[in-house]
Amino acid sequence: MLGGLWGIITTIVVGLILGIIGRMIAPGDQKIPMWLTIVTGIVAAFIGNWLAGVFGVRDTAGIDWIRHAFQVGAAIIGVIGAAAIYAKIKGGHRAST
Repeated sequence: MLGGLWGIITTIVVGLILGIIGRMIAPGDQKIPMWLTIVTGIVAAFIGNWLAGVFGVRDTAGIDWIRHAFQVGAAIIGVIGAAAIYAKIKGGHRAST
């Protein structure tokens, strides 16, 4: 039970870190809430791991810098996409009220 809870907490923390890094590096001002930043970071972690596996660099000796680069790249793209979608959704709600 504790292992599963720890895995969830770790996933959220990694998602938060990747999402924040993605927001810092992405150009422009991303007006998205923190929960969307975390979700984007979590998705980016999975996409980055998958890409690293596709390129055969998921597990290397030492720190997996290439895998982390894939994750950060996915986070940047994810934050840009999430900000664009969120702005359209948020703008649509404002127009109807």
